[in-house]
Amino acid sequence: MAFSRKTRTAKQKPTKSTSQLTIITELIIPDHFQCPISLDLMKDPVTATTGITYDRESIEKWLEMDKSTCPVTNKELTVEDLIPNHSIRRMIQDWCVANQSYGIERIPTPRIPISSAEASEILHNISLAYQSRDGKRCLELVGRLKSSEKESERNRRCLVSNGAPIVLASAFRMLVSQSLKVLTEILEALVGLLPFNDEVVLIELGSTSESLDSIIKIMKHGDVGSKLNAVLMVKKMAATSKAIADNNGLVEALLEFIREPVSMQATKASLVATFYLITDDERIATEFVKMGLIPLLLEILIESDKSMIEKSLAILDGLCDCDLGREIACAHALTIPVLVKKLFRVSEMATEFAVSALWKLCKNCQGKCLVECLQVGLFQKLLLLLQVGCGDSAKEKATEMLKLMSGCSEKLECIDTANFRGLNRPSS
Repeated sequence: MAFSRKTRTAKQKPTKSTSQLTIITELIIPDHFQCPISLDLMKDPVTATTGITYDRESIEKWLEMDKSTCPVTNKELTVEDLIPNHSIRRMIQDWCVANQSYGIERIPTPRIPISSAEASEILHNISLAYQSRDGKRCLELVGRLKSSEKESERNRRCLVSNGAPIVLASAFRMLVSQSLKVLTEILEALVGLLPFNDEVVLIELGSTSESLDSIIKIMKHGDVGSKLNAVLMVKKMAATSKAIADNNGLVEALLEFIREPVSMQATKASLVATFYLITDDERIATEFVKMGLIPLLLEILIESDKSMIEKSLAILDGLCDCDLGREIACAHALTIPVLVKKLFRVSEMATEFAVSALWKLCKNCQGKCLVECLQVGLFQKLLLLLQVGCGDSAKEKATEMLKLMSGCSEKLECIDTANFRGLNRPSS
């Protein structure tokens, strides 16, 4: 089946990749070089038993969407029916070379995907290595596994389906006495397989205090990449079990990632892990408050992106569930002004968390927070919130706060403060 390709104009700011795409679309790509699904130049052509050639990535994504037929012929098709078409691939490479003057780069020769048998063999050898406490051999095998998982998404899925996560988690647990280099490599390979939905893996990884101690050690002393891998794994573990918070060093390590950011991704992962741990657990929430989390969250809230603000508000709301959290939040000069400022213009989720935190403070802080809320114009903002609309939970809390503030309205003139400068705390 022949497909034609029309010239398209790229709207985004030109980069090396987008510029090349624009050049390609301005050339006439031979029909048999185009993938029937994406209509793009094929990089890894595979021919199905139906006789149609596709780009591997496109047809595999198609089959992953619970499709079981060839898109062109509508005949039955499985991943196992796809055969690399080396002839077409070489022709495409020659075409790229012939059009180098247009800025076209030659497509690389794709590696052969790992098979289930090969995946099982390497995982079996890793098991033998860690059972014999052979860190050097395990390091070598994990390096090969990492190379395979980085080559393609198909390889990653193949390794996961053959049990790579549990093998790597077991290797980490069994080799905790080995050098940090061995553990760092195993953890990197394990993170490279995310996301995987196997609680057994996470339980295995955190089943001993030594394993968790090693992860925390990597968080503290590893390089930037290793630290990120460690906190990403902690985030995954925290979503499964709060028991990891019993480790004395974990709270401190997470706070350090928030206090001294390694990267934006690492900070966000730390915030998510913290949220999982404090949710519905007053003991853990109190521990985070004692370690100084609330002032750090307020600093983030003053000027950060939407995602960071949402996560920080979620945690601050959770910390206000405990007595100490409300006490520290109420005593901090920025808490009320910042929460009121974030009621609007962030997101619906941010509004829900901000309203919830304010409600907890107004309801439990014996009038101190109510007076300050009136000072910064919360009364008017809540009226506006009810007018523009919000979720049922936020609506209920906003209504209750309005009633609480009405009782204080005669004592203080409502002043809507645009910023936080010159804000005077009322005397107790």
